[in-house]
Amino acid sequence: MARAYNFYPGPATLPLPALERAQRELIDWEGTGTSVMETSHRSKEYDAVHNETIALIRELLGLGENFHVLFMTSGASLQFALIPMNLLAKDQTADYLHTGSWSKKAITEAKLFGNVNIAFDGETVNLMRIPKQEELNLTPGARYVHFTSNNTIKGTQFHTFPETGGVPLCCDMSSDFMWRPFDPSPFGIIYAGAQKNLGPSGVTVVIIRDDVLAQCKAENPTMMKYQTYVDKNSLFNTPPCFNIYMVRNVLLWVKEMGGLGKMHEHNLKKAGMIYDAIDSNPDFFRAPVDKDSRSMMNIVFRLPSEELEAKFVAQGLERNMLGLKGHRSVGGCRISVYNSCPMEAAEKVTEFMKEFAKANG
Repeated sequence: MARAYNFYPGPATLPLPALERAQRELIDWEGTGTSVMETSHRSKEYDAVHNETIALIRELLGLGENFHVLFMTSGASLQFALIPMNLLAKDQTADYLHTGSWSKKAITEAKLFGNVNIAFDGETVNLMRIPKQEELNLTPGARYVHFTSNNTIKGTQFHTFPETGGVPLCCDMSSDFMWRPFDPSPFGIIYAGAQKNLGPSGVTVVIIRDDVLAQCKAENPTMMKYQTYVDKNSLFNTPPCFNIYMVRNVLLWVKEMGGLGKMHEHNLKKAGMIYDAIDSNPDFFRAPVDKDSRSMMNIVFRLPSEELEAKFVAQGLERNMLGLKGHRSVGGCRISVYNSCPMEAAEKVTEFMKEFAKANG
């Protein structure tokens, strides 16, 4: 079967080796005569996969022993509420950087629990760029500083992280988790819905630092406390076993590819060739995002008319290219090239862009 060129922004493409392994093991996993979906989460077979996935996250990110790796559900949207529910009181302040739709949702949730200082309001720049360090209006003694590292809708991305003077960073990395190496030490909490850069939808990876965990409220309901997941190794109740198994498969692929350093090279090359096609045809393609804020995961652009954009999407579909339409809230076109997007896909869509511009320019 010919695989499509999958540019969907999420759920998104997965590495073929990870899918092929799941296919081979779907009905007879580890010689058990069952699927991982049918096996007890208390079994030694599942326990091995669960802990291997945690170990791979630790290894690839270089996490110290002061970090805990958790598996949760309900995506980033639940974390928007859980972080302030656990860390913020009515008389306390957290700083939030507003750079897109997802940060706006996080701000709305945080206001239910305490004071929110908008340390940067991206609406003032039409959400077309990431803030500079000197633009951040940070609160001395804030509980934490929250930001979204990559904005799938607007196509912006932090290429350097905010400096906060020791205040813990809390980051939604759903759409660029593990796209490159980074220093995790300034982060109090990192969270990522798996469905963009890590695996299938249904599991959320949460990484929390010891000192931040110690500050979490003890009176929250059991399943709303990070401590519950830490104490029980994310096995207090039945976790999304198959999804975690698939994350394991994807992480093994990342490791086999050479780790996050090689992922970074791979991703820069893919995004670079697509942006080059845009920039070399400025009378036809328009990338609205400031160059130093461009996302390497979600490349957004406009064509001279909405009619041409619709034609571009339709002709792309004829070439087996999925997901070229921009988000419904902003229109235009979008090409998502997460870790798992193969180089061939980036080359083919770049070739198509150049041909389309020549034929319709």
